[in-house]
Amino acid sequence: MRAAIFEAVGRVAVAEVPDAELREPTDALVRVVRACVCGSDLWAYRGVIPKTEGSRLGHEFIGIVEAIGTAVRTVGIGDFVIAPFQWSDNTCAACLDGIQTRCEHGGTFGAAGSDGGQGEAVRVPLADGTLIAVPGGPSGVDASVIPSLLALTDVAATGLHGAVLAGVTTGSTVAVVGDGAVGLSAVLGAATVLGADRIILMSRHEDRGELGRIFGATDIVAERGEEGIARVRELTRGLGVRHVVEAVGTPKSWKMAIGMARVGGTIGAVGVPHTSPQLGIFTPFVQHLTLSFGIAPVRRYLPDLLARVLAGSYNPGAVFDLDLPLDRVGDGYAAMSDRRSIKTMLTP
Repeated sequence: MRAAIFEAVGRVAVAEVPDAELREPTDALVRVVRACVCGSDLWAYRGVIPKTEGSRLGHEFIGIVEAIGTAVRTVGIGDFVIAPFQWSDNTCAACLDGIQTRCEHGGTFGAAGSDGGQGEAVRVPLADGTLIAVPGGPSGVDASVIPSLLALTDVAATGLHGAVLAGVTTGSTVAVVGDGAVGLSAVLGAATVLGADRIILMSRHEDRGELGRIFGATDIVAERGEEGIARVRELTRGLGVRHVVEAVGTPKSWKMAIGMARVGGTIGAVGVPHTSPQLGIFTPFVQHLTLSFGIAPVRRYLPDLLARVLAGSYNPGAVFDLDLPLDRVGDGYAAMSDRRSIKTMLTP
């Protein structure tokens, strides 16, 4: 079958790889209908983190179940399913606590030894604990909601998780650092799901700021660094914001998030901190800040967000602004790396 592979820094291609197949009784085999490129995929593409030549790529996909193991009970052949970017049993202690991304038996699609989402098919381990079937099956899914269903596999829930970690509730004022798909999804989740009243989005790209406003941002701040912090404090009468979502993961973004948080505020961080393994804690200490962060447990949010998408009240799929065939996956990576695309959708 065809699948995207990592060739070298700045080079992604499609190659023939071994067909995905069932290995365990708890597996399902899913034919991919749509996949996408994630901002976190760009870390290796840009050479920030190492990746082995020939590695499989992608962890976001939706598709149709083509085969199931003998122990699978919750999905069946022909089901249209959404896969969180990590598989989980949904029964271990971490899963029962709602932290499926720390499942005792879990893993990540695209990691060594697993199928990547950017391909024609994927073996899904622990299918019962991982996959969510879309009501009505393939024939019952309107094409217009396909992008939103795909967004649920990662960025929609990851952005929402950042807002949850930040303690956003009805009437909150929140700042979002990062205008990528996750940051924009944090705006949407804070506004639509959690009921925030005022949302300040840090964005200096017109297209992203415009989508941010559609998603619920009330203020757009283009400044960065100390100027950005000063502008946020100006908008909040010098106090800063009580709830901050950090959706980038770099030292600069963390500095901004800490600087714009008001005394006693909370920072919810979902940006993967590849370039900031250490965090100075003196300022958060004296400012009485709460720091909450972690890899988003997408599976925890899926049932509710799926219902919202199908009800027409939630449209995270608007983050996709480039749709390419799988064979042009390299163009998708380049477009996102160059910030010519917010998020790229792929069709096998």
